[in-house]
Amino acid sequence: MDLNKVMLIGNVTQDPEVRTTPTGTQVTSFGLATNLIWTDQSGQKQERAEFHNIVAWRRLAEIVGQYIRKGSKIYIEGRLQTRSWDDQSGQKKYRTEVVADNMIMLDRKNDGPSPAPASPASSTPQQAPQQPQSTEEEISVEDIPF
Repeated sequence: MDLNKVMLIGNVTQDPEVRTTPTGTQVTSFGLATNLIWTDQSGQKQERAEFHNIVAWRRLAEIVGQYIRKGSKIYIEGRLQTRSWDDQSGQKKYRTEVVADNMIMLDRKNDGPSPAPASPASSTPQQAPQQPQSTEEEISVEDIPF
């Protein structure tokens, strides 16, 4: 059995770059920084940043391009992939990336860009959504057997 799974929580280091392949598939790439903080043997606080290259495809690429900006805190889940190519001088180059399968925005709602409000002239009165009625009874902590 093999496993190639990456889970990262960090801050976006640059605005995502959205591109479209010749076949029409959207791809977005951006950087993500994760920080490690520890105390060394002498009691001094140390910090080190690790930088990751992230690539998202198709619908996830559209969402990232629309909602994520430099400084956003996000959770990324995906897999590692290394690709290679020959540069102009003929030397082989390598790049390891995280190909994102899932993304969760961790910023508070008020931190990010807010959508433009709908114009009052075009809005129609809407009823507030009703909460679904639950027929199940609530479980309390005391009811859990372990």
